[in-house]
Amino acid sequence: MKDSSKVTNKLRDMAGRVTPCAPSKDAARACGAHGVTRPTRALAGVAKPLCRGIRSQGPSSRKVPSAKHQKLGLHWALGFGIWSVLSAPSLVLADKGLVLNWTNNLLTISSPKLPGGQLGIWYLEAFCRKGSTHRDWGRTTLPHKTVLLSGDQHHLRFRTTVQPEVEVLHDVFARIDEVEFRFELHNWGSEPVDLEWFQPACIRAERFTGLGQTNYLSRSFIFTGRGLTSLDRTRRREEALYRGGQVYVPKGIDMEDVNPRPISPDQPMNGLIGCFSADGKYLLATAFDRTQELFQGVNVCLHSDPRVGGLLAGETKLIHGKLYLLKNDIEELVSRYRKDFPEDQGK
Repeated sequence: MKDSSKVTNKLRDMAGRVTPCAPSKDAARACGAHGVTRPTRALAGVAKPLCRGIRSQGPSSRKVPSAKHQKLGLHWALGFGIWSVLSAPSLVLADKGLVLNWTNNLLTISSPKLPGGQLGIWYLEAFCRKGSTHRDWGRTTLPHKTVLLSGDQHHLRFRTTVQPEVEVLHDVFARIDEVEFRFELHNWGSEPVDLEWFQPACIRAERFTGLGQTNYLSRSFIFTGRGLTSLDRTRRREEALYRGGQVYVPKGIDMEDVNPRPISPDQPMNGLIGCFSADGKYLLATAFDRTQELFQGVNVCLHSDPRVGGLLAGETKLIHGKLYLLKNDIEELVSRYRKDFPEDQGK
């Protein structure tokens, strides 16, 4: 993580906040579509507890705090958040479940079950406008900036500001064999915001699968009309604005509003995408409600990307997701998914 932080900091100095998966300046069309985002100013907002489930609320009556209070609150949040993470013990105990850490936009999940003891996730990656399939990635993404508000080994709370005036309050909870993500997106502006979908988590699967970019597909999977299907057995395409990777789009999603990488003809039957461990004993899978796309990326990574569907002035939307770390038991995985995402059943 130390070396990764040095690289990230160096890139940030050159071009704002750059994701590890971002296309290079000289080879964007050949190598990239995760995206480059740059810092934006902190926005006003009062943190409140996030509710479970998915719902859309009308215009909010909440008032924006003054600039003085906003500045003081942000300084406190930054100081407390950094202290919380740095002071957390590094020892991973089996009976404590999964352990969280976040620094330089890299979320680390630790567990003795994980190969090498850790799983890295780039968190958060990108917020995207409509019409993304055939458009340059830099024109699709909305600049955003994330700060840690508070945290311990099993719960991290964040605020992300997305231009022009969207605030995202989000929580990450670590449990025995899963991680839960909860998002509350609110448009503080007086105009609608074209925020169609986002990439919350770029899950790096190299260490878990024991494979690299050229062959980790054989241990990665989605669910198609044929049931559980390894990604190397899906129908794959090569032509797209950006080469490499593969996008799997569920029924009912506009094909003009997804990742500008090759789109497979195979449609996923649910929101799960995952992989098997190198020793075959465990599986890792993730899902979000309102699935916009499942994406096999170009950095030995997997994505389940949710749909927002835009935000009206004053509107709030709630989205949740799960990451499962289970014994290699597909029936258990599907059972857990159906319980956690009942609204997605029968779609």
